[in-house]
Amino acid sequence: MVSNPVHGLPFLPGTSFKDSTKTAFHRSQTLGYRNGYAIVRRPTVGIGGDRLQFNQLSQAELDELASKAPVLTYGQPKQAPPADFIPAHVAFDKKVFLESQGIELNPPEKMALDPYTELRKQPLRKYVTPSDFDQLKQFLTFDKQVLRFYAIWDDTDSMYGECRTYIIHYYLMDDTVEIREVHERNDGRDPFPLLMNRQRMPKVLVENAKNFPQCVLEISDQEVLEWYTAKDFIVGKSLTILGRTFFIYDCDPFTRRYYKEKFGITDLPCIDVNKQEPPPVKQELPPYNGFGLVEDSAQNCFALIPKAPKKDVIKMLVNDNKVLRYLAALESPIPEDKDRRFVFSYFLATDMISIFEPPVRNSGIIGGKYLGRTKVVKPYSTVDNPIYYGPSDFFIGAVIEVFGHRFIILDTDEYVLKYMESNAAQYSPEALASVQKHVRKLEAPASESESKQTEKDPGVQELEALIDTVQKQLKDHSCKDNIREAFQIYDKEASGYVDRDMFFKICESLNVPVDDSLVKELIRMCSHGEGKIDYYNFVRAFSN
Repeated sequence: MVSNPVHGLPFLPGTSFKDSTKTAFHRSQTLGYRNGYAIVRRPTVGIGGDRLQFNQLSQAELDELASKAPVLTYGQPKQAPPADFIPAHVAFDKKVFLESQGIELNPPEKMALDPYTELRKQPLRKYVTPSDFDQLKQFLTFDKQVLRFYAIWDDTDSMYGECRTYIIHYYLMDDTVEIREVHERNDGRDPFPLLMNRQRMPKVLVENAKNFPQCVLEISDQEVLEWYTAKDFIVGKSLTILGRTFFIYDCDPFTRRYYKEKFGITDLPCIDVNKQEPPPVKQELPPYNGFGLVEDSAQNCFALIPKAPKKDVIKMLVNDNKVLRYLAALESPIPEDKDRRFVFSYFLATDMISIFEPPVRNSGIIGGKYLGRTKVVKPYSTVDNPIYYGPSDFFIGAVIEVFGHRFIILDTDEYVLKYMESNAAQYSPEALASVQKHVRKLEAPASESESKQTEKDPGVQELEALIDTVQKQLKDHSCKDNIREAFQIYDKEASGYVDRDMFFKICESLNVPVDDSLVKELIRMCSHGEGKIDYYNFVRAFSN
């Protein structure tokens, strides 16, 4: 039992006294450094700051000194120096069994197992390394050596899928794979350089690792049975990486040399993966419905927003304002149609035809526009290949069928005769013969024709006399040079008639003396129903 050295009481709870004046209870430092060397420092105070009497001897030592006889003869014996101080934590460092203190212990026993500790123990990882494999040697040998393959990923079977090209890099130094995207100008894609970062790619997974969360955790060797190697990348074969099937169609020259030296493969092909466009599908036009021109109707089948068919601009510029006019009669079994006359106007710039019926007084038939400008298809021509009437089809005696109505050409104007003479190669011998016959009739004595015409229609004689009078009176008038061309510009249908208001506007612009009494009478005689004026006969008075 340990006793209290101050009070002589056992050091037990309730028998010890605490000095309330003490505030420090730390242990004195016994080790230190001086000038960089470790030294031992003898403590002078104990715990609580009590001073230690390190030169005081114990009772046993005093008894031993009292019974010991001095050995020395001369002088007083010198007191032995105190032993070197060694701290307890240094003296007993690395000393664990208690036999030095006279305590005997039982033989060592096995420690009880902790279930939780045993549960946390992991099996030791086993490594199977080939005897001839050296990772450092592989790094030093194949550093900066990369196999480059050109591949495509065809995803056209899915909705909005497409066929895209990629570059696959296989790094020989660590057997990692990298897939880079190939961007083209104006491809509409963000310029991301990599589809897959450089990493090792598993080829065969463990059966239990098929549902492994690969998108979150990295795959280790425990989940993989086999990794992709260089021998798995062969030109002309497909391989699946990250759920995408890539077809390798080519590689670079270094890769070809490597496969030849390593695997003995010398016939790596270069496969053409450019898809040939299918032959164009022949567009079959629906049956013609009869509205408008065939070319205009066909434009609705070529585009969602139809465009006007292309026109021959050169032809339009060369033949601008060139019109061939013909006089025709309607072939009809109806008696009222026998005396009807029609003016055909053929526009050389557009190959269109317009028909105008001059009004006749007291005929019971309203004249005017009979057919607007349009192309007329010949009878018995097919819808797929329509054949339109041309200038060579119009000659004296020719029969022109216009939408079921048959017309016979009776006469032409002088411009048609000049056109046929200058372009005789376009016309058939029959057409030229009809023109020659017509010219002979014109060269017949004019007196006979005038007398017959006078007998038939006295008003014609009166009109001719008035025209001669106006010609003599306005012989030197300055407007007679271009008056005919001015009226033809405003006569879009080439009918020979213009509106009454337009007639006076043209006369005013050309300084025609419409206030003259003879001119007023000529205008009255050239006027017809519906506010129309026959400018053909009117301009005769202003020509030579």
